[in-house]
Amino acid sequence: MTTPSTPIDSNRRDFIKRTAAVSAAVSLPGGVWAAGSDAPEKKEVRIGFIPLTDCASVVMASVLGFDQKYGIKIIPTKESSWAGVRDKLVNGELDMAHVLYGLVYGVHLGVSGPKKDMAVLMSINHNGQGISLSKALADKGAVDGPSLAKYMAANPRDYTFAGTFPTGTHAMWMHYWLAAAGINPVSGAKLITVPPPQMVANMRVGNMDGFCVGEPWNHRAIMDGIGITANTTQDIWKDHPEKVLGTSADFVKQNPNTCRAVIMAVLEASRWIDASLQNKMKMAETVAQKSYINTSVDAINQRILGRYQNGLGKTWDDPNHMKFFNDGAVNYPYLSDGMWFLTQHKRWGLLKSHPDYLGVAKQINQTALYKQAAGALGVSIPKSDFRTSKLMDGVVWDGKDPAKYADGFRIRAA
Repeated sequence: MTTPSTPIDSNRRDFIKRTAAVSAAVSLPGGVWAAGSDAPEKKEVRIGFIPLTDCASVVMASVLGFDQKYGIKIIPTKESSWAGVRDKLVNGELDMAHVLYGLVYGVHLGVSGPKKDMAVLMSINHNGQGISLSKALADKGAVDGPSLAKYMAANPRDYTFAGTFPTGTHAMWMHYWLAAAGINPVSGAKLITVPPPQMVANMRVGNMDGFCVGEPWNHRAIMDGIGITANTTQDIWKDHPEKVLGTSADFVKQNPNTCRAVIMAVLEASRWIDASLQNKMKMAETVAQKSYINTSVDAINQRILGRYQNGLGKTWDDPNHMKFFNDGAVNYPYLSDGMWFLTQHKRWGLLKSHPDYLGVAKQINQTALYKQAAGALGVSIPKSDFRTSKLMDGVVWDGKDPAKYADGFRIRAA
C-alpha cells in the first residue's frame, strides 16, 4: 500500500536536496522548471472538475499559465457527476481531479464503488457550501434546522434531502446538520444523490425538500425563487475542509515531479484568487463561462466576496466565505481533516467497523510532497498535521481519539 513517503525518497538528505532543486527551478529566469531528475514525468495533466465555484484554482492555474512555469500543461476537463469523476480517476482516464474529500477516502476503502488506493495532494478550498430548503417549506415556517425539525414532527410524511455523492462532503454536511437539529438522517429522512448542476432543477419539480451543494447552486436557487439558504456550511464548521486535488496512489508513485508541479501551479492560482477583490471578480467572470460552470456571473461573484442573502430578506457579510489560500492555511492536507470524514462514514454506517483512522490518512494525504511544493513557493506550512475545531453542535474535533468521537454522537446509524 502506498504511503505518503513512498512516492518520493523520504530521508532528510534527499528531502533537502529535492527542495533545494525545486527552489532553484522556481528562481530560474522565466520560472522554467529545472531539467533532469526534477522534470515532470508527464507534461499534459488531465484534471477533472465539476461545475462549481470551488473548481476555480484548477481553472485559473490553466487560464493564467501558472502551469507552464513548472513544465506542465493542465487540461481542465468538465465532468457531469462525482460518480463519473470517481470512475475516470480509477480507470486512469483522468490524471487528477477537483474532487470531494470524502469521495477519495470512500474509494480508498471501497465503500463508494471500486476500491483503489488513492491520494490527496492538497486541499483546494475551505467553506462556501450551503444547505438550501425549498421555498415551499420556507413559506410554511421551516427556515433553519430547529424550525425544520418542528415542522417535520408536526407534519409527518416522507422527507427527501439531497447530497452530491454518498461519502462526499455535501452528504456529510447534510447528515451532520440534520442530526444537530435532532433529525435522524438515516431513519427520519431519505437522502438521495443528485449532481450539483441538477440540484435547482430537481428542487423546482419537487424532487427534494432540501439539498446541500457547493456554490453557485444555493445562490442560484434563491435567484430562481426555488429555495432559501438555511445555513452555510461554515456555520456547521468554520474553515471546514471541502474539495481536494485528488489522484490515485499509482499516479503519485509514477509521477512525483508532475504531482509537485501541479501542486505548485494550483497553489499559485489559489494565492492569486485570494489576493484581491479584482482577482476574485476576474475569476468569477472566467469560471462563469459556458466551458466551466455555465451560469451568470452574478450567481457567483457575491458569495465569493462574502456577501450573502438567505432568500427571505436577510443579508449579511460573512468573513468565513469560500477561501482558496488564506496564507496557505487552506491548502495543507491535514491528516485530521481526512480522519474526520472517516468518523462520519462510521457514524452513518458506511463503514461497518472502525478503520485505522490515522493509518489511512497517512496513506492518502501526501504531506511530504505538499511540503516540498509549498516550501519552494514560500507558502506557510503548519507545525502540526492536526487541527482543532468546534462544530455547530458544540462537539470538538481534534483527531486524538477518532473512534470515541465517532461513537460519541447520540444520533447515528444503528
